[in-house]
Amino acid sequence: MAEIIKVGMLGILGILVAVQLRAQKPEYGIYIGLAIGILIFGYTLKEFRTVLDQFQVIQGYLGTGKEYLSILLRVIGITYICEFSSSICKDAGYGTVAEQIEVLGKLAVMFAGLPILLAVIEQMQSFIG
Repeated sequence: MAEIIKVGMLGILGILVAVQLRAQKPEYGIYIGLAIGILIFGYTLKEFRTVLDQFQVIQGYLGTGKEYLSILLRVIGITYICEFSSSICKDAGYGTVAEQIEVLGKLAVMFAGLPILLAVIEQMQSFIG
Protein backbone atom coordinates (compact mmCIF):
# COMPACT_ATOMS: atom_id res chain seq x y z
CA MET A 1 0.00 0.00 0.00
CA ALA A 2 2.83 2.39 0.82
CA GLU A 3 4.35 1.80 -2.62
CA ILE A 4 1.10 2.78 -4.32
CA ILE A 5 1.01 5.99 -2.29
CA LYS A 6 4.60 6.76 -3.33
CA VAL A 7 3.80 6.20 -7.00
CA GLY A 8 0.66 8.32 -6.72
CA MET A 9 2.58 11.13 -5.06
CA LEU A 10 5.29 10.92 -7.73
CA GLY A 11 2.63 11.27 -10.41
CA ILE A 12 0.96 14.23 -8.72
CA LEU A 13 4.29 15.97 -8.09
CA GLY A 14 5.35 15.41 -11.68
CA ILE A 15 2.11 16.85 -13.03
CA LEU A 16 2.35 19.90 -10.77
CA VAL A 17 5.87 20.59 -12.06
CA ALA A 18 4.76 19.98 -15.65
CA VAL A 19 1.85 22.41 -15.29
CA GLN A 20 4.19 25.09 -13.95
CA LEU A 21 6.68 24.63 -16.78
CA ARG A 22 4.03 24.32 -19.46
CA ALA A 23 3.22 28.01 -19.11
CA GLN A 24 6.81 28.94 -20.04
CA LYS A 25 7.73 26.16 -22.48
CA PRO A 26 4.95 23.75 -23.48
CA GLU A 27 7.36 21.05 -24.63
CA TYR A 28 8.85 20.78 -21.13
CA GLY A 29 5.47 19.77 -19.77
CA ILE A 30 5.31 16.95 -22.29
CA TYR A 31 8.86 15.83 -21.47
CA ILE A 32 8.18 15.80 -17.74
CA GLY A 33 4.93 13.89 -18.25
CA LEU A 34 6.80 11.37 -20.38
CA ALA A 35 9.58 11.02 -17.80
CA ILE A 36 7.10 10.48 -14.97
CA GLY A 37 5.22 7.94 -17.08
CA ILE A 38 8.43 6.03 -17.79
CA LEU A 39 9.38 6.03 -14.10
CA ILE A 40 5.98 4.64 -13.13
CA PHE A 41 6.15 2.12 -15.98
CA GLY A 42 9.59 1.00 -14.74
CA TYR A 43 8.22 0.55 -11.23
CA THR A 44 5.35 -1.48 -12.64
CA LEU A 45 7.74 -3.74 -14.52
CA LYS A 46 9.69 -4.32 -11.30
CA GLU A 47 6.51 -5.31 -9.51
CA PHE A 48 5.45 -7.43 -12.47
CA ARG A 49 8.24 -9.89 -11.62
CA THR A 50 6.36 -10.77 -8.42
CA VAL A 51 3.22 -11.38 -10.45
CA LEU A 52 5.13 -13.63 -12.86
CA ASP A 53 6.40 -15.70 -9.95
CA GLN A 54 2.83 -16.21 -8.76
CA PHE A 55 1.73 -17.15 -12.27
CA GLN A 56 4.43 -19.84 -12.35
CA VAL A 57 2.94 -21.33 -9.18
CA ILE A 58 -0.49 -21.28 -10.79
CA GLN A 59 0.93 -22.93 -13.92
CA GLY A 60 2.08 -25.81 -11.77
CA TYR A 61 -1.54 -26.45 -10.78
CA LEU A 62 -2.99 -26.13 -14.26
CA GLY A 63 -1.35 -29.04 -15.99
CA THR A 64 -2.58 -29.04 -19.59
CA GLY A 65 -3.95 -25.46 -19.55
CA LYS A 66 -0.57 -23.73 -19.25
CA GLU A 67 -0.80 -22.09 -22.66
CA TYR A 68 -3.93 -20.21 -21.57
CA LEU A 69 -2.04 -18.52 -18.77
CA SER A 70 0.63 -17.32 -21.19
CA ILE A 71 -2.13 -15.90 -23.40
CA LEU A 72 -3.53 -14.07 -20.39
CA LEU A 73 -0.11 -12.56 -19.63
CA ARG A 74 0.32 -11.55 -23.26
CA VAL A 75 -3.07 -9.83 -23.27
CA ILE A 76 -2.27 -7.98 -20.04
CA GLY A 77 1.02 -6.80 -21.52
CA ILE A 78 -0.61 -5.66 -24.75
CA THR A 79 -3.29 -3.68 -22.96
CA TYR A 80 -0.87 -2.02 -20.56
CA ILE A 81 1.61 -0.98 -23.25
CA CYS A 82 -1.12 0.30 -25.55
CA GLU A 83 -2.79 2.25 -22.75
CA PHE A 84 0.53 3.77 -21.70
CA SER A 85 1.47 4.74 -25.27
CA SER A 86 -1.99 6.07 -26.02
CA SER A 87 -2.03 8.24 -22.91
CA ILE A 88 1.32 9.79 -23.78
CA CYS A 89 0.09 10.58 -27.30
CA LYS A 90 -3.10 12.15 -25.92
CA ASP A 91 -1.08 14.28 -23.48
CA ALA A 92 1.10 15.47 -26.35
CA GLY A 93 -1.99 16.48 -28.32
CA TYR A 94 -1.93 13.64 -30.85
CA GLY A 95 -5.36 12.16 -30.24
CA THR A 96 -5.56 10.51 -33.66
CA VAL A 97 -2.34 8.59 -33.08
CA ALA A 98 -3.61 7.61 -29.62
CA GLU A 99 -6.81 6.24 -31.15
CA GLN A 100 -4.84 4.23 -33.70
CA ILE A 101 -2.73 2.71 -30.92
CA GLU A 102 -5.93 1.77 -29.09
CA VAL A 103 -7.34 0.12 -32.22
CA LEU A 104 -4.10 -1.80 -32.72
CA GLY A 105 -4.24 -2.93 -29.08
CA LYS A 106 -7.81 -4.16 -29.45
CA LEU A 107 -6.93 -6.10 -32.58
CA ALA A 108 -3.83 -7.58 -30.94
CA VAL A 109 -5.89 -8.71 -27.94
CA MET A 110 -8.45 -10.26 -30.27
CA PHE A 111 -5.77 -12.17 -32.19
CA ALA A 112 -4.04 -13.25 -28.98
CA GLY A 113 -7.33 -14.67 -27.70
CA LEU A 114 -8.15 -16.68 -30.82
CA PRO A 115 -6.53 -19.90 -29.50
CA ILE A 116 -8.88 -19.79 -26.52
CA LEU A 117 -11.89 -19.33 -28.79
CA LEU A 118 -10.75 -22.24 -30.95
CA ALA A 119 -10.32 -24.44 -27.86
CA VAL A 120 -13.85 -23.61 -26.72
CA ILE A 121 -15.24 -24.43 -30.16
CA GLU A 122 -13.33 -27.74 -30.18
CA GLN A 123 -14.75 -28.60 -26.76
CA MET A 124 -18.24 -27.82 -27.97
CA GLN A 125 -17.69 -30.01 -31.04
CA SER A 126 -16.50 -32.89 -28.89
CA PHE A 127 -19.71 -32.73 -26.81
CA ILE A 128 -21.90 -32.59 -29.90
CA GLY A 129 -20.06 -35.22 -31.95
